[in-house]
Amino acid sequence: MPSYLIQFSYAPEALESLVTHPSERGTVVTKLVQQIGGKLVGYWLSFGEYDGVIIVEGSDNVGAAACSMRVASTGAFKAFKTTPLLNPDEALAAMKKADGLKYKPPGKK
Repeated sequence: MPSYLIQFSYAPEALESLVTHPSERGTVVTKLVQQIGGKLVGYWLSFGEYDGVIIVEGSDNVGAAACSMRVASTGAFKAFKTTPLLNPDEALAAMKKADGLKYKPPGKK
């Protein structure tokens, strides 16, 4: 099952709502991800460029994109970024495949 890293930053209105009415969001995320046949691996709040990160295992890229679209469409986030993750076997396969590819960068003959 593919894994995804989700990084998000709340819009000011959503952050204000969480400050004035604190709530644990793991249950909401779990229910959403289950709708695409996935599972929540973990989530964390953070500070810096993003307010939090989530790791999910999803059914496929279409399901992950659908979740991202649904969440981003609410306007509750000023940033919402989903990154597919490669497991070690996939990363090794990609490295081996890259070794056999021919490519000329710009300016090279």
